[in-house]
Order: sequence, then structure tokens, then C-alpha cells
Amino acid sequence: MSSISLHNISKVFPDGTQAVQEISLEIRAGEFLVLVGPSGCGKSTLLRLIAGLDELTGGSIKIGGENAASLLPKDRDLALVFQNYALFPNLSVYDNLSFGLKARKVSKVIIKEKIIPVSQRLGLEELLQRKPDELSGGQRQRVALGRLLVRNPSIHLLDEPLSNLDANLRTSMRHELAKLHNEYQKTTLFVTHDQVEAMTLGQRLCVMNQGRIIQVGTPTEIYDFPEHRFVAEFFGSPPINLFKGEIQSVQNNSFFTNGSIQIPLPKDSDLSEREIELGIRPEDWTVHNEAPSHSVSATLQRIENLGDTRILHFATQENAIIAKSELREFQVGRQYFLTPHWNRVHWFDLQTEKRVLR
Repeated sequence: MSSISLHNISKVFPDGTQAVQEISLEIRAGEFLVLVGPSGCGKSTLLRLIAGLDELTGGSIKIGGENAASLLPKDRDLALVFQNYALFPNLSVYDNLSFGLKARKVSKVIIKEKIIPVSQRLGLEELLQRKPDELSGGQRQRVALGRLLVRNPSIHLLDEPLSNLDANLRTSMRHELAKLHNEYQKTTLFVTHDQVEAMTLGQRLCVMNQGRIIQVGTPTEIYDFPEHRFVAEFFGSPPINLFKGEIQSVQNNSFFTNGSIQIPLPKDSDLSEREIELGIRPEDWTVHNEAPSHSVSATLQRIENLGDTRILHFATQENAIIAKSELREFQVGRQYFLTPHWNRVHWFDLQTEKRVLR
């Protein structure tokens, strides 16, 4: 297995587009790391730089401790699965699976020994003589994965491999990818813009935006302790509630104020008077029928019934609030009272948009 070390790497395209900006990152050998962010944030470019398909503008990449500048793509002991699968349309499934080994002049006997167990593992054994245009999207995706597993290099690179699949198939393939990584334990970089794929697959997530790394951490760290407003907004469905306001102190009591919202802060709050942004995830509200002390009064305008939970859309005079609840007896048009779980809220600096308190 190979580790990957990125040191201050950049990529500027001929038209002046700066796709990757001074990125440094350590990917541990055998790790499943997800590069996640919106379209155009540089994550696919970063994958191509590691693969050697694009040239660096600046910085350096080490693979297994060796400077990748001295390694051609074919010598980096890696394989890349693309979004469109990149299968050869004129070749059978068997020949697509064997293509990489044939190029390395591996004998037919060994090729067959490698293809049969992989095709059985991925449910392809009955499809080996078919052409790609005779396969479903899910089957083509499994062929692309199978081609990687037949070679089984030290590094697996996957660029949005599930984006062309329907919702049910994406779910089953996420499960399959997780099982494959547990079995093969190869260093894996998985590119996606889908937060669900990122949270369910990654041992660590590398969140990118505008060519830069915003935060690296486990799924729990990313969700519970976003280091930047962008990260807090990107993860979570429904999205986090954000309120711009200020901390005020009155007679040794501190309040967060935002228009009609005025919420007393806990006595042990470390926040001083300042302008600030408060983030509260929908699941971190408690909804009351009667007014407890220090609550926010809001009118319920819409209910989204998800079966096991309800997504509640409230409105105050100045703000919209989204809450999530497992309770079922709600009435549109009625007034309710909301209190936040203070130990789970998020505070962001208005200028830097960085997290204020851990």
C-alpha cells in the first residue's frame, strides 16, 4: 500500500483558471479519503494531478515516499475509475477487464485467474461476453470497478463513479464500495459532490471550495464541528439555519439578538459582545406547544412528511426557521415555541466566516 503526500501543489490552466491553490494533504496508506465539494471546486483536477494526467504548476507530490515527478502515470501503481466509466465499446466485458493486464503482457492463464474471482465478486460472470452497450448503467459501473480490481494497484482513484446511477442503485453501490475497501484495504481517493456519499464512505473527508482545502476530518468532526461557515452549509439536509446578529450583555446576562429573536445564552457562555453568526441545525431545535422561558415564537407554515420524521418550516417576523422532529401532531398556521440545544450550536465570525468556538 502507498501513502500520498501533497505539498503546496497548484494548478493553473492556460486560460488563467487557478483550479488548485497551494494544497497540502497527507493521505495515509490504506485510507479511504473522500474529496468533496461543489462542482468546479478543483477536486477532480486534484485527482488527475495525483494520477499524472495533468502537470503540476507548482508544488510536489510523493507516492509511497517517492517524488511523483519522476514517475510516468503507468509507473505510479494506481488506477482511475471515471464518471463515464471509460469502457471500450468494441470490447467484451472480459476484454475490458483484461485490457490493463494485457497491456502489461501478463499471460492469458494469469489474466483468467484474476478475472474469474473478480467477476464473481461483482456479479459479472454471466455478462463476460457482452459489449458495454448491452449492459445497464449499474452493470457498466461494476465493469469499471472490476477493471480496477483485476489490476488491484496500491492506489484506487474514483472520480464521481456513482453520479450516473439512480438513487436505489447508488445506495447499493455505496455499500459495495465500502465492502470492497474493507476487503482490499487499498489507498482510496473518492471524488464526489454528494454529501451522503461523502459521509457514508469516507474514513476522512477533505472538503474543498474554490481550489482550496477548507477542512479535513472524520465525518463526525466535519458535521459536528465545522471549522468554516461553508462546511456547515454544505453538510446537512435540510440545511443549517444561519442567523446574523450580535451578542449583547445586560446586567451580567448575555443574549443573542437578531430582529425579533432574542435568546439568552447559557451562563457559562464564553462569547463577548460582538457581531456574529449563529448556526443551528434543524435537528437541534426542540419544538414546544406552550412557551417555556427563553424560547423563539414562530408560526408553522409548511410540513414535509418524511414518514419517520417531519421537516417543519417556521416563520418569525424577520426569519425563516427549519426544524426537524419525530413528533407527528403539528398544525400549519399555528404558533409554536422553539428552543435550541446550546451544546450543539455553531458560531461563525462575520468577516472570516471561521468557527469562533470549538
